[in-house]
Amino acid sequence: QVQLVESGGGLVQPGGSLRLSCAGSGSFFAIHFMGWYRQASGKQRELVARITSGGSTKYAESVKGRFTISRDNAKNTVYLQMDSLEPEDTAVYYCNADVELFMSPGGRPKTFSYWGQGTQVTVSS
Repeated sequence: QVQLVESGGGLVQPGGSLRLSCAGSGSFFAIHFMGWYRQASGKQRELVARITSGGSTKYAESVKGRFTISRDNAKNTVYLQMDSLEPEDTAVYYCNADVELFMSPGGRPKTFSYWGQGTQVTVSS
């Protein structure tokens, strides 16, 4: 089975930094998109950032210039460097990955979406 495990959450003061990690494990052919979502209390889950296997990135407007997503394909790990944190960033952060379980040589790859259990990030003075 494919598993995603997040780490690095915690309590930080406004203006501080945290680095989240998400490690994927299991049997699969390739991991395509990897990303981070967050869900604040009483709010909808939203995309924070995502990255392709080739390094192309996309960020939510609210975090541009403050957060940086990266990945280590050899380790099947995605990172989220969060700088200049604000109270509005407080949420549970979830790792997500689109995984190709088996090679699809002829057509478009078929992928399956997997989620981690989440890690709490709290920004407060």
